[in-house]
Amino acid sequence: MSVLRILHLVGSADNDFYCDLSRLYAQDCIAATANPSLYEFHIAYITPDRQWRFPSSLSKEDIAAAKPMSLSEAVKFITAKTIDLVLPQMFCIPGMTEYRALLDLLNIPYVGNTPDLMALTAHKARAKAIVAAAGVKVPFGELLRQGDIPTIKPPVVIKPASSDNSCGVALVKNVADYDAALKTAFEHSDEVLVEEYIELGREVRCGIVVKDGELVGLPLEEYLVNSHDHPIRNYEDKLKRTENGNLSLTAKDGVKAWMLDPSDPLTEPVQEVAKRCHQALGCRHYSLFDFRIDPQGQPWFLEAGLYCSFSPKSVIASMAKASGISVNELLMTAIDETLIDKAACRE
Repeated sequence: MSVLRILHLVGSADNDFYCDLSRLYAQDCIAATANPSLYEFHIAYITPDRQWRFPSSLSKEDIAAAKPMSLSEAVKFITAKTIDLVLPQMFCIPGMTEYRALLDLLNIPYVGNTPDLMALTAHKARAKAIVAAAGVKVPFGELLRQGDIPTIKPPVVIKPASSDNSCGVALVKNVADYDAALKTAFEHSDEVLVEEYIELGREVRCGIVVKDGELVGLPLEEYLVNSHDHPIRNYEDKLKRTENGNLSLTAKDGVKAWMLDPSDPLTEPVQEVAKRCHQALGCRHYSLFDFRIDPQGQPWFLEAGLYCSFSPKSVIASMAKASGISVNELLMTAIDETLIDKAACRE
């Protein structure tokens, strides 16, 4: 097998926060999966001014030393490198959509889901509509724009329709609290989703990977929530800034979230629902879904998060590890599926 030239597509065309988040995960991925006998890694780093850089590493010093390039210059650079495959590491909306579409135009295969699907699932209400049509239970909700008045009686969960990491999410228990919660949510999105509050039993995340064309359910991750003083997850459950200004992942401490034993009775039914979501949405290579479990044990779809950086800290990688699959094996499986898809397109 010849060495694959893999381009890590890192950074953000949107803001510095997503640049930092992308760099955090991509650094870990490169460190964990570097194998000169298998891969020749290259890095493309995009900044919010939409300039491209091709640093030798993701250290701040190497990024600063790399020459900034325009899109046209970057395309020439990438083409000259004859890249075999791209590993998308961008979490902003342009990164998940426009830049993946660019790879399609350049006819360079990439691991992960297509730009149209990433755009669809980035909008929580649209993703809900698709899986609901496939028979998956979703909380009743309504989509609001500025000036709209919610008609659902509290308790409800208010969330921006297209924002991640629980930014702007609030549990509203009284009508009097609607205005403040909506104002905060609209700071993160032009549309806001108001959903009925599903009474808490548990809250879990389920990952699916494709191997040899078959859907494989991974061990569930459970979140630390309770019905008394922490009924929904918030931003602090996921990310924080360290004293030196870098981002860190609070959800990886084993306290706020943990892997369930596969023998847990919740595992099989949630995996089956997750596979239905994967098929309904038309996912490829892998998928990831959040579910609220009511006191009767019924899973309710909350949202899809269709990305994986193949860092050991990535949720799908952590789930795979819990089932005995290393991050290197996980990456190799995803690469195999990507190259199979590429070959099928040529036939």
